[in-house]
Amino acid sequence: MKAKKEQAVGKAKEAAGRTVGNERLTAKGRAEQVKGDAREAKEKIKDALEE
Repeated sequence: MKAKKEQAVGKAKEAAGRTVGNERLTAKGRAEQVKGDAREAKEKIKDALEE
């Protein structure tokens, strides 16, 4: 659940950064999306190992 939230917040920040031309905000949004993707992958691996 936390992974999806990070991905959504990251997408929103990236979009906002692009809209206003703020490269730092765009990069921060991308980084949050990557963090969410990594967390999601970790959760999937953990679930697979538990089965």
